[in-house]
Amino acid sequence: MKIGITCYPTYGGSGIVATELGNELAQRGHSIHFISYAPPLRLDRRLPDVEFHEVQVTTYPLFDHSPYTLALATKMAEVAEAEGLDLLHCHYAIPHSVSAFLAKSMLLPRKLPVVTTLHGTDITLVGSDRSYLPITRFSIEQSDGVTAVSQYLRDATYSTFGVSKRIEVIYNFVNCDTYVPRPSPVIRSQYAPGGERILIHLSNFRPVKRPGDVVEIFNLVRSKLDAVLLMVGDGPERSYAEWLARDHGLERHVHFLGKRQNIEELIASADVLLLPSDNESFGLVALEAMACEVPAVVSRVGGTPEVVTDGEDGFLVEPRNVEQMAARAVEILSDEGRRREMGRRARRNARARFCASKIIPRYESFYREIIDAM
Repeated sequence: MKIGITCYPTYGGSGIVATELGNELAQRGHSIHFISYAPPLRLDRRLPDVEFHEVQVTTYPLFDHSPYTLALATKMAEVAEAEGLDLLHCHYAIPHSVSAFLAKSMLLPRKLPVVTTLHGTDITLVGSDRSYLPITRFSIEQSDGVTAVSQYLRDATYSTFGVSKRIEVIYNFVNCDTYVPRPSPVIRSQYAPGGERILIHLSNFRPVKRPGDVVEIFNLVRSKLDAVLLMVGDGPERSYAEWLARDHGLERHVHFLGKRQNIEELIASADVLLLPSDNESFGLVALEAMACEVPAVVSRVGGTPEVVTDGEDGFLVEPRNVEQMAARAVEILSDEGRRREMGRRARRNARARFCASKIIPRYESFYREIIDAM
């Protein structure tokens, strides 16, 4: 199949999932065309069947803001026509599905199926804003196929928008051959030369991810045992988290690494993952940690209970309960035998339910169903 994929090319989960999906599909023989304003961070340009098409947005003095939605729609139609796309797959409803609807309308009478994958804040935050709710509902209803990354998100979509559209739950995935339990001696010696325990947090550092809570949790963990914290990613809350680390006198023990490419090596070299978010539609980084045999301590919110089994392969804690999260992390780190056993169960569960080899065929089947129904 020839598939066009549009996503936000940033550090957020929706862009990561969309990019990894494109990479996996290309390896299975499909022709993949990414359409966005910048190349996605995890785009594998070594793959011969992956191409990037940049959306150029022209600015005019008349416009206070660049008309990206219209420029994207134009580019979608252009690429679909030139490359003979079989389908457009939009990740994140706003504005991508709206642009896809316009592109599909521009190409009539040719039929161009559109699939929309809902990832989280496009429903729980942006879409539920009263000013965006009608257009979000419209974009969902007008899509030829709709998927959600968790049962929680599917139910939230029905509840928030009252849509009648069938929504297929296709979970996020991880490449179980890339995310493996293989700690890097170089990374461990660089950040934990004295054999300290390594805790890790990865996010886009938005307020919903609570990076400040990560530092507070780590401060409590440090009072019980020797440890270091790796903060991977970037975003609006990074400055506050850095200030908090300095305020607690932790600047030598907390390492802010920014956006990194070697995510699998960093995660595999850690002992525990911290994810104290206010909301998670799925919790992709927790799954990546599980595949690396790294237990995760995460907030019991949204779709995380569909990923982490409390007390078996990680811990679920009520959001903003910094003390309990720290206690759970110390519990794991204080018993190496238990930590290893939880890690083994985590990878076993990840392989059984969330490996790319299990999830990608579901997308392929869904695509064919949508195309055949047109």
